[in-house]
Amino acid sequence: MALTDMPLDELREYRPVVPEPEDLDGFWSETLAAARAASTGPAQYTRVEDSPLRSVEVYDARFPGWGGQPIAAWLLLPKGATEPLPVVVTYIGYSGGRGLPHEHLLWNAAGYAQFVVDTRGQGHDTPDPDPVPSSQWVGGFMTRGIDDPAHYYYRRLMTDCVRAVDVIREHPAIAADRVVIAGGSQGGGLTLSTAGLAGDAVAAALIDVPFLCHYRRAADVATAGPYEEIVRYLGMHTRDDPERAFRTLNYFDGQHFARRAAAPALFSVGLMDPVCPPSTVYAAYNKYAGEKDIAVWSFGDHSGGRASQQQEQLRWLAARGLGGARLH
Repeated sequence: MALTDMPLDELREYRPVVPEPEDLDGFWSETLAAARAASTGPAQYTRVEDSPLRSVEVYDARFPGWGGQPIAAWLLLPKGATEPLPVVVTYIGYSGGRGLPHEHLLWNAAGYAQFVVDTRGQGHDTPDPDPVPSSQWVGGFMTRGIDDPAHYYYRRLMTDCVRAVDVIREHPAIAADRVVIAGGSQGGGLTLSTAGLAGDAVAAALIDVPFLCHYRRAADVATAGPYEEIVRYLGMHTRDDPERAFRTLNYFDGQHFARRAAAPALFSVGLMDPVCPPSTVYAAYNKYAGEKDIAVWSFGDHSGGRASQQQEQLRWLAARGLGGARLH
């Protein structure tokens, strides 16, 4: 891919006109209310007694997400904390899940709890019981239920992510006013949607190379990754009105969630990213309503700034009074 799909000065001013669905707020209000009403009880945390990790307490968690369905997560608590901990709720990239506990130790080492949320249907530990199975999708998740917003896959997944914030704030080891949400790629898109939907329950958002933004532009210019599933679907269904698919996707566009987000946010973008083109990232970033910064990685691909971005995140949170707890 070229250095940018637009020059950087144009990206900084890029605010495409994408009208919102008239019932967007009602759609999401009803969705979240239904999920909360369907909750079958509090989250369950089972300590992993045989964990080889010595400085971290590991809990295998299950919490009620969409439809009250059980969603897997890891709760990782650094040992030696003497007060409630800030927590980083982590959402995972496309086709991944919560993985194994030892893959998620950075935030614990910095004095944070971490709640690593599995991804329904993508991770190993959380199935996705599709309420209306459809044969009208191509491989992957981008077009599952795309004929109707009520049945679209990301309605369920985005709901799970908000419910993760709901439940972790209730844990006695967690400082409920210091919930940070974070993720890259699909996880970045889910962080953005949660920032827009969870309101003041979120203290800060770390949104790396976010997916799920400006779908129409992404379908036109992305040269790799899951957006190509939309292109393949539309190519296979040539008799259908393509705008029907984009009308569904419009309920899940990060640009609309950005307008509703108030938590301070640190974004990142890779200007050589062929998966989440820079213009799709800036479409959301430029509309973000809360305090915001963006780390621009001029030669970054879809990995963005890699470990350097993590260092930026730690410093950025500390500068806003959201640093990790001191451990003893």
